[in-house]
Amino acid sequence: MSEATPQKEQQQPAQEVPVSVSAEAPAATPASRGNGLAILALLVGVAGVGIGGWGVWQVRALEARDQQQLAQLDEARTQAAALGQRAERLDGRLKQLPSADELEERRRLVAQLQGDQQLLNQRLETVLGASRQDWRLAEAEHLLRLASLRLSALQDIASAEALVQGADEILRDQNDPASFAAREQLAKSLEALRTTVNPDRTGLFLQLGALREQAVQLNSLNPDFDPDGGVLSELAAEAEGTNWWSGTLQTLSQYFRIDFNADQNVRPLLAGQSLAQVRLALSLSLEQAQWAALHGQTQVYRQALTQAGDVLDGSFNRDNPNSRALRARIGELVDQPIEVAAPDLSQSLTALQAYIERKQSARDGQEAAPAADSGSEDARP
Repeated sequence: MSEATPQKEQQQPAQEVPVSVSAEAPAATPASRGNGLAILALLVGVAGVGIGGWGVWQVRALEARDQQQLAQLDEARTQAAALGQRAERLDGRLKQLPSADELEERRRLVAQLQGDQQLLNQRLETVLGASRQDWRLAEAEHLLRLASLRLSALQDIASAEALVQGADEILRDQNDPASFAAREQLAKSLEALRTTVNPDRTGLFLQLGALREQAVQLNSLNPDFDPDGGVLSELAAEAEGTNWWSGTLQTLSQYFRIDFNADQNVRPLLAGQSLAQVRLALSLSLEQAQWAALHGQTQVYRQALTQAGDVLDGSFNRDNPNSRALRARIGELVDQPIEVAAPDLSQSLTALQAYIERKQSARDGQEAAPAADSGSEDARP
């Protein structure tokens, strides 16, 4: 129709040339109608193409959805197979489980076991608490024994007092009225130790050591010759009238001296090996005195210092200031008290042992009573 229309339009102007302008307007209407139909047809074609494309897209979407559903279906089948296998295993385990009667019996046994375990825990706590108390009491007894040993062997008042105080603190921590008698004896022992005279034997030992060092450095005093005085000088003074005689006596007095009391003040001059032997004897005597001072041996201590004084008196001159000072110091130390009248701790130890025995016997009686009750309960069913 669109092709036929232009042919007519071409023929009409050739035939109707003399027509006026008013006759041309109706001839243009068929042409616009043809264009509108063409556009409409084009739109219909585009719409058809769009509809066709949309249909293709829908088909492909449906295919993708079908594939996804197939994959989900395969996964569901796999999960269903796994669930089936798990269900089979659960069925096997359920078949292995005991019956209701067996479960009830096991439940009863578990309840009985829990009760026995609680009872055992209570007994264990009781035993452990008693064991701690026993250890502490054994420690207190050991402290008392050690204090007694320190007093008898070393006469160490300070250490013994500290040990007895430690034993008393252990009994105080027990908080038991039955320990009153034992603590009373410990208090008496503590007061006896505090009132006992405690000589400073350590200080005395150090003082004797200092005297030993002085004795090692002790030397003999060389005698000095005094030309003035003496018997010859006196005779020269009496013979003043005779010049030659007085001069002779005066000359002789410069080389000779007569002293009738020489045995009282002059001692043999020590040198070399003799001086070393005297020093060694003096050092050994002072060392023996040190040992006796530490161990409280009064007789040995005084004997050793007396021997040291005799060595000084017999070997050194009294005019020697070093030996004289050492002799005076030994005389001061010889009367120092070194022995201690240590108190007896046996009564305190006996009281503590009696308390421990009473407590142990009471605990044994308490443990025997629950055992008898449990035995009677077991015999009733």
